[in-house]
Amino acid sequence: MKDFAQLINTLDSTNKTNAKVDAMVYYLQTANSSDRLWFLALFTGKRPKRPVNTNLLKQWALEITGLPEWLFVESYSSVGDLGETLSLILPNPNETIEKTLTQWMAELIALKDLTDEEKKAYVLESWNGLNHLERFIFNKLIGGSFRIGVSKKLLINALSKYSGIDANILMHSIMGKWKIEEEDFENLIQGTNINPDDSKPYPFCLAYPLEKEIEELGDRQNWQAEYKWDGIRGQFIKRNEEVFIWSRGEELVTEQFPEVVSALNEMTGNFVIDGEILVVKDGQVMNFNELQKRLNRKTIPKKMLEELPVKIFVYDILELEGEDLREKPLTERRLLLESLIKDHPTGNILISEIVDTETWEELTEIREQSRDNNSEGLMLKEINSHYHAGRKKGDWWKWKVSPLTIDAVLIYAQKGSGRRSSYYTDYTFAVKSGGNLVTIAKAYSGLTDKEIMEVSRFVNKNAIEKFGPVRTVKPELVFEIAFEGIGFSSRHKSGVAVRFPRIVRWRKDKTVEEIDDIEEIKKLIK
Repeated sequence: MKDFAQLINTLDSTNKTNAKVDAMVYYLQTANSSDRLWFLALFTGKRPKRPVNTNLLKQWALEITGLPEWLFVESYSSVGDLGETLSLILPNPNETIEKTLTQWMAELIALKDLTDEEKKAYVLESWNGLNHLERFIFNKLIGGSFRIGVSKKLLINALSKYSGIDANILMHSIMGKWKIEEEDFENLIQGTNINPDDSKPYPFCLAYPLEKEIEELGDRQNWQAEYKWDGIRGQFIKRNEEVFIWSRGEELVTEQFPEVVSALNEMTGNFVIDGEILVVKDGQVMNFNELQKRLNRKTIPKKMLEELPVKIFVYDILELEGEDLREKPLTERRLLLESLIKDHPTGNILISEIVDTETWEELTEIREQSRDNNSEGLMLKEINSHYHAGRKKGDWWKWKVSPLTIDAVLIYAQKGSGRRSSYYTDYTFAVKSGGNLVTIAKAYSGLTDKEIMEVSRFVNKNAIEKFGPVRTVKPELVFEIAFEGIGFSSRHKSGVAVRFPRIVRWRKDKTVEEIDDIEEIKKLIK
């Protein structure tokens, strides 16, 4: 735990990529094989379920410290993280516990079958043998809130530097639903069991935002253009009469889309195809908010299946009858995909339309009208490109339309975590609704460090109410908020939900009287 806690502290204390990579490599070089495997599991989101309710952790900490609850609440609101608050208020340890990460994880998993009294005895003993940093990690692990601010790409780079294995091979090796009790770290990263079962997906090929003039891409005919849909990116696998659907976030979501499973089962053969899951009604692609209603449900009611029918728009093929096609040029893969769909027509699986124009000027006009069919813009793919793992600059570009923007006022603020735990960095914004204000979006990015400090000073001086770590502030600071899409929503007081909101700029030139009105904002919904 000591070494793992030090690793997390190092990662959280720097924003330098090389420093993060070097810290992970050092840990991998010094940890034992089973600890390396747990490192990989935790860094890829494969953490065990929470074995102890966080309310119990808080209750036990208050019993030990004798602190009144109001003081704990104040401390929590100041720190902004429960695990860190608990580690700070507890007395210094009287003992030193030396266990490997593997030992700690095995004990935490075993807690689920114990009584609350047995759990309490274990937690108190652990707290008494760990220093502040180790307690913090322990609390995050036992409370089920352990998350790492390290991207998949950064993790892969560290694994590659440690092992000397190509990043693409590594990315494929660690994907899928491998189980820690069935794996060995070295075998896993080397891809010894690259296909332990038929569900194994491939790393997704991703695109960079286009940041140059479109003409700089060269000859228009060297690029395949398609609409960029705002749905759920998925890999659709059929091997040996079994069907699996993986989201881009490496979640197995097969059961959430029964109509797609039925359509894939109608097709013969073995294949892996890449595409977008969308709600399509009467031939019209619906807003993402409609699709969101279908997500993360164990069962889909019949009424919902009828009202929110799902289809997939497929645009690439990665494997056919066991052959890996990713190194073939896009033009060849497209022909194979078209042949597969043509030979197995089904109403729920549609091939993504190629937007065919002679010139970039014509394509630009089509892009500007993308929102008319609820797409985000266009995808541009070099016709000889391979299906590479992750992002590779130059082959695939996403050419999105300019985001929608509104002016809104800051009404709630909350402190961040890690290096930003002393500043208010999480904001809630509101717009006008009649003579009142109604919340429209939350945003966490877009301001400079200097602006964050300035906003924090304003919050400290102008806080009206406290709700745990959240502060209500005077509605005076106006910001321009950008977002990719908007739709009606019964779950929000404003009646709308925006997609991917972020701060564009601080409108110091505007007052709260000049922010947008919700009724005008609703007119943006197509």
